[in-house]
Amino acid sequence: MTDDQQAVRDRILVAALAHVAFDGWTRRTLKAGAKDAGMGPDMALRAFPGGIPDLVDHWADWADRRMLDDLAAQDLAAMRIRDRITAAVKARLQVMDPHPEAARRLFAYLALPPNAPLAVRLTWRTVDAMWYAAGDDASDFNYYTKRGLLVPVYTTTALYWLADTSDGRADTWAYLERRIADVMKVPALMSRIKAALSSLPRPSRIFRRARG
Repeated sequence: MTDDQQAVRDRILVAALAHVAFDGWTRRTLKAGAKDAGMGPDMALRAFPGGIPDLVDHWADWADRRMLDDLAAQDLAAMRIRDRITAAVKARLQVMDPHPEAARRLFAYLALPPNAPLAVRLTWRTVDAMWYAAGDDASDFNYYTKRGLLVPVYTTTALYWLADTSDGRADTWAYLERRIADVMKVPALMSRIKAALSSLPRPSRIFRRARG
């Protein structure tokens, strides 16, 4: 995708967000967004040939890019890993702050069984971007472990965020801190388990002893 194409898609998406609260993530919303952006319905179809799944995919990409812009302005290098991840999740949710109803409708759309593969792909892409922004470049089993642990943290925090009416979303950020703290315990627990297992005799040795 060229920069010009991305700019056109961004303009249509941003204009469409005002209509999502009333019409949901539908073709009617897409056409209204194109009209508000000063473009015809044919441009909406050319920009998003896949229809609403394309529009939803672009919303996620648009939000991820703004999250990364926010993180780039922070001194992540001076933070602990857990604080970098916390900052990433917080930044991603704050992108949606001006569009809570669009986000609510989005989660409802992605919760539909036919949209499950799209929901999984977009969520994985977001948490992958979070980890890379945090400085993680793992390519081994740790790559999947870290992202797999972050998926439920991000998704449950997003759902908590949707219902949060506290001042400045303070309850959401406290919930996020608790979830991150729980996740950070997992590597230490795995290390203790591995250490305990390594101290056990190997099954082959036990078998030889039994035969002897």
